[in-house]
Amino acid sequence: MENLNQTWYLFQAILSRYQDFQYVFMLIPFVLFLELPLYFINWMSAFRYLIKDAIEAPLTLHYFPHVTCAITCYAEGKAVQSTVISLLEQIYPGHIEIIAMLDGVKKNQATFHALVELAPLVSQYPKRSLVIIPKFQRGGRVSSLNAGLSRARGEIFLALDGDTSFDNQMIHYAASHFWNPNIVAVTGPMRVRNARKTIMTRLQNLEYMLTMQVGKLGFAKLGVINNVPGAFGIFRKSFLQQVGGWNTGTAEDLDLTLRIKQYYKRYPHLQIEFEPGAVSHTDVPESFKDFLKQRLRWDGDLWYIYSNKHKHGISASMMGWKNLIFLLWYGILFQIVMPFSIVIYTIYIAVKLPLYAFILSMTLVYAFYFCLISVQYILYLIFITDRRKEDCNAIFILPVYPIFQFITRVWSALAILNQIINKGHLDSAMAPLWVLKKGKQ
Repeated sequence: MENLNQTWYLFQAILSRYQDFQYVFMLIPFVLFLELPLYFINWMSAFRYLIKDAIEAPLTLHYFPHVTCAITCYAEGKAVQSTVISLLEQIYPGHIEIIAMLDGVKKNQATFHALVELAPLVSQYPKRSLVIIPKFQRGGRVSSLNAGLSRARGEIFLALDGDTSFDNQMIHYAASHFWNPNIVAVTGPMRVRNARKTIMTRLQNLEYMLTMQVGKLGFAKLGVINNVPGAFGIFRKSFLQQVGGWNTGTAEDLDLTLRIKQYYKRYPHLQIEFEPGAVSHTDVPESFKDFLKQRLRWDGDLWYIYSNKHKHGISASMMGWKNLIFLLWYGILFQIVMPFSIVIYTIYIAVKLPLYAFILSMTLVYAFYFCLISVQYILYLIFITDRRKEDCNAIFILPVYPIFQFITRVWSALAILNQIINKGHLDSAMAPLWVLKKGKQ
């Protein structure tokens, strides 16, 4: 007890000596009790998977179901050919049906002709087929996905973007999970294809490593994966039909993931899996302006989904306690509350502290997050990545990454405000306005 008292008096002495910097300590309860445990739990789950994967003998299955790959196309032009070819060249002995849904074909003749040009090539691949669905009136991404679902003949349904490509064994790894009848969806790592283009793409590349790979791997193994990405989602078709396919509005991927989770209380055996070997490659915004425009939609859609479309479905009676706690902790606290907390905290200390103390305080905060990100990045290189040499290039952008995170969080708060005040989900390129208005307001 005496030692505790001495520690407390020492702490008070430090605060009185450095009174200007006491506001830095305001972060300690949040970081120590809410943020660090989330990283710790995620990494422990990832390590548990890696250990289990290393000691268990690989399961060899002769399970090759018919697969449908539905590609949503809008204005990709020749780029869509890379997506189709990467699916034709999959190392998978089962049949792969490729359905290309071209939204607004009258205005996107270049993409349509690029798809038609592939017909002779497709005929050279056994057990591969290409179906082109030209939608004359633009209805948006959701309309395209549901059109593909209604036409699909495969047992497994892949919802893919027209500007995304894949490793040759993606379908083999992903489809193998569906021998288990409890698996209803699978996703895998998304890698940044244009990572070396600009500083912005390099920053997003590191972000995808730590969130799309480490984050989803750990969360999936806990049974609480937060989202199946719209650009790369793999589903059991019968279950997709059971939940009614995709719903109108934007953020259709998060909407569908939450609707799947709302079956968990009634059917606790259902699972969404993450497959590290099912790798996709996508392009990210190359300019700061385009990045902000993308995140304005992404982050604003979070509020739209949580507060409008699913305000009655976020409950333990629907998704179970485990997923409810995780959604409140990660989805609400970190994605909604934390951006506003960061903005308010930064403004508060900027007003309360002298300039030198404010700069030093922000430097201390930067140093903490730089160390935290560096530790995660090193662990990722050692234990997670299968392309260590390629991913080592991200080390040069590491010092800038905490600043990137800070800007992203501040912008997230503005995006949520834009959604609350201006209904930002109605200003989206994902669908025409008349379609978005049919979603829940």
